[in-house]
Amino acid sequence: MDHEKRLYPSAFNPLFQQPVRPLPEVIGIVGAGTIGPDIGYYFKSALPETALTLVDVAEPPLLAAEKRLSGYAEKAVQRGRMTREKAARILENIHYTTDYRRLEGCQLIIEAATERIPLKREIFARVEAIVAPEAVIASNTSSIPADRIFSGLRHPERATVTHFFAPAWRNPAVEVIRWEKADPGIVAYLCWLFAMTGKAPVVTDNVICFMLDRVFDNWCNEAARLLDRATAAEIDAVAEEFASAGPFFVLNLANGNPIIVEANTLQMEEGSSYRPALILQSVDRWNTAKPGTGLKVPADVSQSVRDRLLGILFSQAFDIVDRGIGTREDLHFGCQIALDFKKGPFDFLADLGEAEAGRIMKRFEAERPGFPRAKGPLSFYQDFYRTLLIDDLDGIKVITIRRPQARNALNLNIVQEVLSVLERHTPDPAVKGFVLTGYGPSAFSAGADIGRFREVLGRFDASIADAREWAKVQRFLDRMDKPVVAAVNGMALGGGLELAIRCHAMVATRNALFQFPEITLGILPGIGGCIVPYRKWPQSAARFHDMLCLAAPLGAEEAFAAGIVTDLSADYAALIQDAAAAARALQGRIPRIPDGKVDLPPFNLPAEPRSGSLRLSREALSVMMETIEAGAAAATLEAALEAGYRGFARIVCLDAAREGIAAFLEKRKPVYQK
Repeated sequence: MDHEKRLYPSAFNPLFQQPVRPLPEVIGIVGAGTIGPDIGYYFKSALPETALTLVDVAEPPLLAAEKRLSGYAEKAVQRGRMTREKAARILENIHYTTDYRRLEGCQLIIEAATERIPLKREIFARVEAIVAPEAVIASNTSSIPADRIFSGLRHPERATVTHFFAPAWRNPAVEVIRWEKADPGIVAYLCWLFAMTGKAPVVTDNVICFMLDRVFDNWCNEAARLLDRATAAEIDAVAEEFASAGPFFVLNLANGNPIIVEANTLQMEEGSSYRPALILQSVDRWNTAKPGTGLKVPADVSQSVRDRLLGILFSQAFDIVDRGIGTREDLHFGCQIALDFKKGPFDFLADLGEAEAGRIMKRFEAERPGFPRAKGPLSFYQDFYRTLLIDDLDGIKVITIRRPQARNALNLNIVQEVLSVLERHTPDPAVKGFVLTGYGPSAFSAGADIGRFREVLGRFDASIADAREWAKVQRFLDRMDKPVVAAVNGMALGGGLELAIRCHAMVATRNALFQFPEITLGILPGIGGCIVPYRKWPQSAARFHDMLCLAAPLGAEEAFAAGIVTDLSADYAALIQDAAAAARALQGRIPRIPDGKVDLPPFNLPAEPRSGSLRLSREALSVMMETIEAGAAAATLEAALEAGYRGFARIVCLDAAREGIAAFLEKRKPVYQK
């Protein structure tokens, strides 16, 4: 689609290209009110050695900001999420000042002041007079187009909007705005910077409220307009079907009423239907309950509220896609990570079916005329990958698993989408091979969602069927005549590692880590993890014993020395290039996992098997070892994999599996009785 190429002219994955400049060493934030200090804390957490200057026109907000950042660090230490040494490094080299001249030398400056255009223009005029011409300048505005803020600058090409979401130090989302005067290299650099430091940037067009804010603002504004037929608490209760918290609860948290008024007043340039609800200007806080309270709402009221909220959500989603404000993939992704929706808008649409969705939109258009409606068939809005980014690299399809909020952990939808990409593009003669990687610099995939195992605990036949279903992509990889290379960009754990080892080669960054942690959960890797390593790399069989039976990690250097990884790459961009080169080199000579029996060394486990301080289940270990031995004794790969599926089915019927999965979900340490 044309707008996708316009928003992402080079690649959808922000880490594919080498950056035009390094990570910043000196950062400035203007505005010490609500979100500015949180943006600063995010940068300092990700880059503790970076110097940070926080500027405001008054001392009290600066004092409050210093207290807030110290509180964040102390709480992280108390909860065991950060060492005291790191906390000290984060809080060092932060300057709180009313003197704009302290911004001199900053390489990146982000403004986070009140949403008033004259004020922002004044701030950037002062900033530009102080900083170097090559310094990157950004505004955190949630609604004001970039041209209205930056057009008066001497160097507007180095400026754009970077819209963070609360809480900015934790929420991974950030919108980066592409506008006509912005240097494309600066937009790409900002996306790279955010992705490298733990954010998940999405690029949007330069329109009022951009992409995600027009969803959120109109969701809240429409909720306020429903107060003539339901209470705030009732509306929130209905909205919790779709989001983790209702609009009024969120507005209370963010003191967001004025923000909605400002944003929707701006949006009235697109039509009077966007007029803000008058009540938003006369109420400070809403009388609503915490999410999950379970308030009962009369059926007719619930249906009316539900239809209206879905109507505005779908209307805005259609408009975003039809106007090319953002991509379908980013809209789906952003609504979940930024706004905490339980699904993307078009998944709610699919759940309803065309008839019910049509009824809702017809009612919405009658009640609220003037809002955008779909310009294409509803099926058009469904045709995209929910969890993957697909890029082309000179005949190589690069598949990125984008689920950073779960460290790219696999669910069945991801597995099915990867399979779909392979099936779709394998017959294409223009496609020479594939690269599979994870989003961000730290995780290829942290494994499979543990919650899914609850569904098969104690069910032998269902467990075998489940393993076979998850293994469909691996079995397809085994039969492919076009090469697939795993580009391991950090941790590859459990099911993620089972997917990586079935690719025809693996390359990795030096921070890569390979591990099968399943035994600590009282289970085993059931889709090839107990089988394939011994057949592909028999020389490392003793090491695989430790990995499977003791959850011992394998570092990238050791994996490379053992021939498990074929190449080590300097960074993410080099990793993708190296993986693509490996795929080209494998054309016509794909290595196959061999049939035949495998000789195993003995299991030399300690008398009291442990993984770290955790005492492991002997009962589960017995099934693990028997499964490995059965797979090694099988005459064919197919028979060996079946032994692995059966081993998985056996182990999930044990008490150890029940205890291990329950402990993980309850965030406690398991205690195995046998």
